[in-house]
Amino acid sequence: MHIAKSSSVHVIGAGLAGSEAAHQIAATGTPVVLHEMRPVRSTEAHKTDGFAELVCSNSFRSDDWENNAVGLLHEELRRAGSLIMAAADEHKLPAGGALAVDRDAFSAEVTARISANPLITIVRGELDGLPPEDWSNVIIATGPLTSPALSAALATLTGEDSLAFFDAIAPVIHRDSIDTEIAWFQSRYDKAGPAGTGADYLNCPMSKDEYEAFIDALLAGEKTSFKEWEASTPYFDGCLPVEVMAERGRETLRFGPMKPVGLDDPRTGRWPYAVVQLRQDNALGTLWNMVGFQTKLKHAEQVRIFRMIPGLENAEFARLGGLHRNTYLNSPKLLDRSLRLKAMPRLRFAGQITGVEGYIESAAIGLLAGRFAAADAMGVVSDAPPATTALGALLDHITGGHLVSDDSERGAARSFQPMNINYGLLPDLDANPTHGQDGKKLKGPERGREKKRAMSRRALADLAGWLGETAPVKQSA
Repeated sequence: MHIAKSSSVHVIGAGLAGSEAAHQIAATGTPVVLHEMRPVRSTEAHKTDGFAELVCSNSFRSDDWENNAVGLLHEELRRAGSLIMAAADEHKLPAGGALAVDRDAFSAEVTARISANPLITIVRGELDGLPPEDWSNVIIATGPLTSPALSAALATLTGEDSLAFFDAIAPVIHRDSIDTEIAWFQSRYDKAGPAGTGADYLNCPMSKDEYEAFIDALLAGEKTSFKEWEASTPYFDGCLPVEVMAERGRETLRFGPMKPVGLDDPRTGRWPYAVVQLRQDNALGTLWNMVGFQTKLKHAEQVRIFRMIPGLENAEFARLGGLHRNTYLNSPKLLDRSLRLKAMPRLRFAGQITGVEGYIESAAIGLLAGRFAAADAMGVVSDAPPATTALGALLDHITGGHLVSDDSERGAARSFQPMNINYGLLPDLDANPTHGQDGKKLKGPERGREKKRAMSRRALADLAGWLGETAPVKQSA
C-alpha cells in the first residue's frame, strides 16, 4: 500500500520523542508519516493506545529553570515550541517545585494535536524489521520497549548488541484509602511549584523501629524472577527498585526517596526518622503515586509490605508496581552528531533508545531529531545547539561526550549508560561568579547556587542565538 510521498519523513513510534519529532517536522511544512504499533501490538508497560503515554511517574521533575538543569531543559523546550511542554503546561497538577501532569489528559492532548495536524499521517501497526529502503528519511523513536523484530534487525545492522537495563514502575494508590490522621500534606521545606501551594505531597512518617521493620520486609519479600538471558542486565541508577536500594545498605532509602528533611510531622513538630511521600497522579486528585517506589516485588508482596507504612494500612492500589526491560544503543559509537546511524545514515534515532533517561530528556532528543530530519528534507543544514545549552549538552553526551575507553576495539562508549540532564553535562563557566546579581559577595553554598543560575542564564542566551539561526523551522500556533 502506498502510504506517502518519498519526500515525507517517517517517524516510528508515537511516544514522547516520536510525537515531538513529528510535531517539529510538520511545523516546517514537511509531511510526516507517524507509525505506532499500539494497539495492534502492545507492550509490557503500556495500558492505552494513546500517544506520549506516561508509563512510570507522572512527574517531569523540577520546573525551576534558574536552579535546576531539568527546569532549564523545560524552559529551552518551551522556547523551541515543544508540543510535549505545551501539553504538560496545559494539564499540570500541584507537585511542589515539580511539574507533574494528569497522565491521561496529557496523553489525550498530545494525541489530539497530532491527529488534527493535516501534515501528519498516522499508521497503526508494527514494523517487522528495518524500514523499507525507499524511506530515505526515517526517525526511529521506539523507546526503551522497541519491538523484538526491530531490535534484532538493528543488532544485525550495527554488529553490536544493544545494551539493556530494567526500569521499574511505582504503585498508584486511591486517595480515599490513605489515612490523613497520620499522613499530612506538605512539600519539602514548604516549597511551592508551578501549580502548587507548598503542601502538595502526602507524607507518611516512620519511626526508627517502623523503618527497620520495613527494610527487613523489603529484603525478605518475594521478587519477580528473571529469565536466564535477563539475569545480567544492569539497572539504571536513576530508577532503582526500592528493594534493590535496600540491598545496598539499610540507610540507603533514608538518604534517598525516604529522606525526612524539610518535613515537619504536625503530630510531633519534628522531622520523622523516615518518610514515604505520595504525589497527586490525576487532575481529580483521586489517585496518588508513591514517589521513588519503583519495585520488582510480586503483587501480593507489594500489598502486604506497603501496608506496613503508617497511613497506608488500608491502602487500595489502583496500580501495583511492575518491571520491564529497556534497551538502548551504544550511541557514541553508532550515531553521528545529527543522530543518524553511521551504518545507515537514512535512519535517525530519538528518545530513550539513544541513551537519555527521563520523559523530558526523551522529548528533547525527539525535538532535535525532528529538526535535523526536517532540515534534510528541505535541503538545508541545521546546526546542533550549543554545548552550553541543556539541549546541546544532552546531544553531546549521547554522540560522544562519554568517557573514552581504553579498549580501542570497542570504541569510546564501552561503559555508556543512560543519563538525565544535569549541570555536570554542561561546560563550566569561563569564570565562576564571586558576587550575586545584587552585588553582594557570595559565601558558602550560595556560590554554587549562583553558579547554576549563571549557567542557566548563559544557556538561554545561547539558545536564543541558535533558535534564530535555525529559522527554517516555523513554530505552529
